[in-house]
Amino acid sequence: MEIAAECEHHMEPVLVAPSQLTPGHTLYLSNLDDQCLLRFSVEFLFVFAGAVDVDALRTALSRVLVDYYPLAGRLGPGDDGKLVVDCNAEGALFGEGSLPGLTADEFLRGSVIAKPHESWRKLLRGAEARSFLAVPPLVVQVTHLGCGGTVLCAAISHCLCDGIGAAQFLHAWARVARFEAADHHVTPFHDRSVLRPRCPPRIAFEHQEYAMNSLPGDGDPVVTPSLFVGPLAPVSLTFTGAHVQRLKDRCAPWLEECTSFEALAAHVWRAWVRSLGPPPGPALRVKLLFTVDIRRRVKPGLPEGYYGNDFVLACAESTAGQLAAPSGEHHATRLVRVAKDYVRSTVDLLDLRRDGRPCLSASLVISTWTRMGLEDLDIGAGRPVHVGPLTSETYCLFLPVVDDPRGVTALVSVPEAAAERLEDDFLHGLELDDMHDVENDEQ
Repeated sequence: MEIAAECEHHMEPVLVAPSQLTPGHTLYLSNLDDQCLLRFSVEFLFVFAGAVDVDALRTALSRVLVDYYPLAGRLGPGDDGKLVVDCNAEGALFGEGSLPGLTADEFLRGSVIAKPHESWRKLLRGAEARSFLAVPPLVVQVTHLGCGGTVLCAAISHCLCDGIGAAQFLHAWARVARFEAADHHVTPFHDRSVLRPRCPPRIAFEHQEYAMNSLPGDGDPVVTPSLFVGPLAPVSLTFTGAHVQRLKDRCAPWLEECTSFEALAAHVWRAWVRSLGPPPGPALRVKLLFTVDIRRRVKPGLPEGYYGNDFVLACAESTAGQLAAPSGEHHATRLVRVAKDYVRSTVDLLDLRRDGRPCLSASLVISTWTRMGLEDLDIGAGRPVHVGPLTSETYCLFLPVVDDPRGVTALVSVPEAAAERLEDDFLHGLELDDMHDVENDEQ
């Protein structure tokens, strides 16, 4: 959905500094924080039916930045070439605007499945594409809608927070804005040295996620051309809890206790491959990369309140032909299950390969925003009616569904020629008109 009207800005964005004196030092970033592929901001968009007090929200931001003071600092190069955070309390960028011609109803799931549009960038000033280091780690904008509703956009540097860490910060800010008692807050843990590499580094796996995708041949491997050719179009489809259960049930005869993520990720991967119709045929090897939370997988576990990046990329790999085959569903689900957790080996690998980045020419990357509680964020206007990203990318997001805790919305951009095919493949074997009985069985 395009925002036709221009967003009216009441003021130039201002810097909001911590309300109290904060530690002034340089914060070390782990190898997981400092990855080349994370040098961007994660841009969240929330739509609320109610209004907010902007002055109160800005004051709450100033107060919460006392606890999360690195977000008020600035990223820069360290002595060893790695990025560090200069905790200088310079402040987060805060803007305000209005869209009198837009209503919150246009974002409601019941009427329109909201697909990010380039015009949505009007809802966040200060995070435009320029030098990565020139953008403050935290940029926010509050936009007032004509119906009295509110749009909140927040761009948070991925080098400082992963999705879970960003959600931890956003909820802390919301609690302060609602004047909740501090004894319910989680104290943020800033030190990233708990994920320092081992000495000497020990690479225990092949790490196929960083290997170049290639075509089979008699001689040297030929690098696969990118499957993303031409203008991109976002595709968004909501899988209800009943849809997800149907996928799990179909895998039950071959895999015991198949998880919702395993079943849905395999289904989306296969649909993505079929829709792209990748040349030069079924022998092409394609990958699925997905994030694995390591909070409880490392020994000892990460401290409570740790909000830095604590995920690694797991990798499943197959030929396009195997995935597209009728039996590909079980094959894909099994590959997702056995994808290894690299954890410490990944940390060590990134210490040796500072420029390491996954090869994405024939890869689908899935990042999960469910289970973060984003759909419950209350900044003083009630729960949001829409949660999602500001823009759609070639990686796939699993988003929470408001009022359906078991539902998942899959959002991904593909070449325009493949968009309609992907929507059809998403629904393959999950016809909506026969889901009524499944939903009744679950009640």
